[in-house]
Amino acid sequence: MNNYTLITDVTGDLDARTYEELGVVCIPMGFLFGETEYMHYPDEREMTVAEFYGKLRDGGMPKTAQINPLVYKSYFEAALKEGKDVLYLCFSSGLSGCCQTANMVAKDLEEDYPGRRVYVLDTLSASAGEGLLVIRAAQEYKKGLSMDELIEFVNEDLKHICHWFTVENLMHLKRGGRLSSFEAIVGSALKIQPILTVDTEGKLTVVSKERGTRNALQYLLKRLREDAADPAGQTIVIAHADCAEKAEALRQMVLAEYPRAEIRTFSIGPIIGSHVGNGMCAMAFYGARVGF
Repeated sequence: MNNYTLITDVTGDLDARTYEELGVVCIPMGFLFGETEYMHYPDEREMTVAEFYGKLRDGGMPKTAQINPLVYKSYFEAALKEGKDVLYLCFSSGLSGCCQTANMVAKDLEEDYPGRRVYVLDTLSASAGEGLLVIRAAQEYKKGLSMDELIEFVNEDLKHICHWFTVENLMHLKRGGRLSSFEAIVGSALKIQPILTVDTEGKLTVVSKERGTRNALQYLLKRLREDAADPAGQTIVIAHADCAEKAEALRQMVLAEYPRAEIRTFSIGPIIGSHVGNGMCAMAFYGARVGF
């Protein structure tokens, strides 16, 4: 039995059943519509993902909040009180200040619990990429790897995780500073869909602009074909923001070339969804080499 607890947060966009299956504890995060705050849990107890995207379609403009230090403390301390150390796989430091907050809490708890460890590991990932990394880490965790062994595994593994996203709602990228107002307006008129990836600092970067959904999905398939290590024999994660048909089309495109591939499809939750809007489709896989 492991003498530590594996913890992550909801920005990995896995569902409640998967976190339970993996044996991973998942920390919720908050978001706001107007003055009303909600917490997003994997089981969607306060607002379903469908309700969230319905509000976006009706013109709602959500805001997200970092995880409160007291929330971190409650989750970390629960494990410590059970006599276990903590390994926390955290949302990318390139997109949020969560890692900084978690490290502060971890330091305080290690002082309160001498000889115990709370290790915060920056995944440099989000959504499908973070979810895939958590899946791969949990599989090794279940094999009985020590905490140090799993830290070493994840630090090497995250260098190989390839993240590819296609975005349909350009106005959300404009709000986040990824596109200018002119680019967003012209791109929307021409049905341009930017392709984004996550760089080595864990930040979102626009790498291409494709015209139309089919071309955008073909670009993602091309990246899988050219960059993946054994695409037919690995787990591939597809995640979508209120566009199940697009995700299914991508899944069928992958299966047409790699019928033995294990593909796991999830919905993108409100935290990432607040920044990308309806229509984002993401794919993550393990790459053959470091440096994507």
